[in-house]
Amino acid sequence: MKVAFFSTKEYDTTSFTHPLAETHTITYIPEQLSLATAHLAHGHDAVCIFVNDKCDSDVLAMLQCGGVKHVTLRCAGFNNVDLDKAHELGMKVARVPAYSPESVAEFAVGHILTINRKYHKAHQRVAGGDFQLSGLVGFNLHGKTVGIIGTGKIGMITGKILAMGFNSRVIAYDPYPNPAAAAAHGMTYTSLPDLLAQADILSLHCPLTPQTKHIINANTLAQTKPGVVIVNTSRGGLIDTAALCDALESGHVRAVGLDVYENEEHHFFREVGECYGGDELLARLLSHPNVLLTGHQAFLTEEALENIASTTLGNLHAFERGEECPNVVAVTA
Repeated sequence: MKVAFFSTKEYDTTSFTHPLAETHTITYIPEQLSLATAHLAHGHDAVCIFVNDKCDSDVLAMLQCGGVKHVTLRCAGFNNVDLDKAHELGMKVARVPAYSPESVAEFAVGHILTINRKYHKAHQRVAGGDFQLSGLVGFNLHGKTVGIIGTGKIGMITGKILAMGFNSRVIAYDPYPNPAAAAAHGMTYTSLPDLLAQADILSLHCPLTPQTKHIINANTLAQTKPGVVIVNTSRGGLIDTAALCDALESGHVRAVGLDVYENEEHHFFREVGECYGGDELLARLLSHPNVLLTGHQAFLTEEALENIASTTLGNLHAFERGEECPNVVAVTA
């Protein structure tokens, strides 16, 4: 099978050096998939894409015209693919549903610790010869209430680390709760309004859907406790960034740790000089001293990359052989 591999980075080419890859011809393409680059996939049987590749109806139509029959995502989320159009065109879409939930959960907890205890600020000071401690006061996680929004595998593991590792009180909200699993991970479910009202720390672990887009907005932020800390390692569109900036500037939100940003496709995974200019919202966000922003790296561990490669290549192998692929994304009514 010939595969056009978009948004290629050096760690991708390394991790996809895999026995299953030898059965495929992979064309590594550094550019993101978009209407302007879709022609690069012509003559291929499948495309392999990542979180910020654009795979809307127009792109899918162009891909099909070029012979593409399959779309494989080397990530769990699939909000960037028009599933209805893919189904209409007879194109199968497969993802990697669980590559390493531990990698993202551990990174989320790392963000909580960093923005609370100000590791990044302390390092910058010491590197400049300043050993003062003023302005570096944090708070204990022990006994604090953490609200987990979204209790898939990543949310469950994040909750477990905080409940059993730090003795935090962990509450959770999910429209599809799993009380037995939550209890085993040290969490209890509550309603979203109750979670917002009680949490000292909010950690987001939702897929991006029409229902979850901007789940953190001016209205929900107003329901949170003064001084709340917010961490998002899931999808940038879960947060209304303008409303978040307002809450930061008013002092209502104490600190924010983000590994994602709602307009990140114009910036993330790019080198200096490749990013789009003129993003006033991003500039506003980064100007705040209590914001830590990383470039969508929560997944980036050796174990996760190995699992992504293995599952993605397995999906392609199943497509090539006409076998049932367990990771196909179904179209919902």
